[in-house]
Amino acid sequence: MPSRRRQRGFTLIELMVTVAVAALLLSLGLPSFQQAMRSNRVATTSNELMASLALARAEALKGLGPAGICRTEDGETCADGTDWSVGWLVWRQERSADGVTLVPVRYVQSVGRMSVTGPVGGLDFTVQGRSADGDQSIDIAPNDAEAPARCLSVNVTGQARLSKEACA
Repeated sequence: MPSRRRQRGFTLIELMVTVAVAALLLSLGLPSFQQAMRSNRVATTSNELMASLALARAEALKGLGPAGICRTEDGETCADGTDWSVGWLVWRQERSADGVTLVPVRYVQSVGRMSVTGPVGGLDFTVQGRSADGDQSIDIAPNDAEAPARCLSVNVTGQARLSKEACA
């Protein structure tokens, strides 16, 4: 009489149940993961802009001349327009015998898939650290969703504040 040997491994039913449970867990977890990634992109862009504004203000406070932050397309010169999604440039002004020149201090490329909307001419700081253009704001939001948006506002004294809502 043939002896029955016990076979090891998974049955087809066990494998199908495992795959179904994994698919269910993925379908529940993936939207929250995408939201976390979107929120992380917004936070990263907001922090980069805050750091750039602080650097521009510090350059102005050195007393050598005005400094600021502006939209750029090439990383070396300021460009007009409100779409800062490509990147921005921190600059300082230097005087020489030839006149006044804007010297790039730092170029920041955007994280991508972000909508960054700022003032057309950028944000300028006087040698006292004040905003040369009065109150200004930069709106930061992901391209693929309404929320979470952030508003980076700079008041006339040059202080930057970040709020967790779209700019008004």
